[in-house]
Amino acid sequence: MRLLLAEDERTLSDALVTLLSHSNYSVDAVYNGQDALDYLQVGNYDCAVLDVMMPKMDGITVLRKIREQGITIPVMLLTAKSEIDDRVEGLDSGADDYMTKPFAARELLARVRAMTRRMPEMTNNLLEFGNISLNRGDFSLSGPGGTMRLANKEFQMLEMMMMNPGQAIPTERFLEKIWGYESESEINVVWVNISGLRKKIASVGGNAAIKAARGIGYLLALSEG
Repeated sequence: MRLLLAEDERTLSDALVTLLSHSNYSVDAVYNGQDALDYLQVGNYDCAVLDVMMPKMDGITVLRKIREQGITIPVMLLTAKSEIDDRVEGLDSGADDYMTKPFAARELLARVRAMTRRMPEMTNNLLEFGNISLNRGDFSLSGPGGTMRLANKEFQMLEMMMMNPGQAIPTERFLEKIWGYESESEINVVWVNISGLRKKIASVGGNAAIKAARGIGYLLALSEG
């Protein structure tokens, strides 16, 4: 799952990126409202966390603009303001949640999870294909041979394939969705993670196979035989 974080306090931003990445989110960080708007207009995000008081454009203005453009992803606002009128303005502008600084890291994660669970494609916490299952709660892969926790990128790649079984996902799509537009990662990182996933599916006794679609990408199918 890919998030945009717009927070101009660099220390806080770095801490939140570390926190969210450790919880298996891919995070793009920006430090002003104009960049946040630009990224949201062209990026493919599942959620956004916007600071209200930012240079160039405040978070509520960013929120109003993306809602006017039909961008419906869940949005959380962060602010040092605690007055009721400020919270009401944010929620009336289309925010899904609102947190006042300072806040507890665990609460932020819980609220992000709660927001994204309300998305139609995220209502099921357990994805299943063949005899394997992927738990979005603890990032574990299970099969007849056992259970193991997947690394961040592996989890996100398998999640994409299990949400689209039998459908070839372009290699470039993995890079864009999981590593981000500005990542310097090359296509071989996708191959490395696919190789790791194949081994882990086999180790839990899975009857699912990640197959290469020549010239396109990869898809999840039942293994033959």
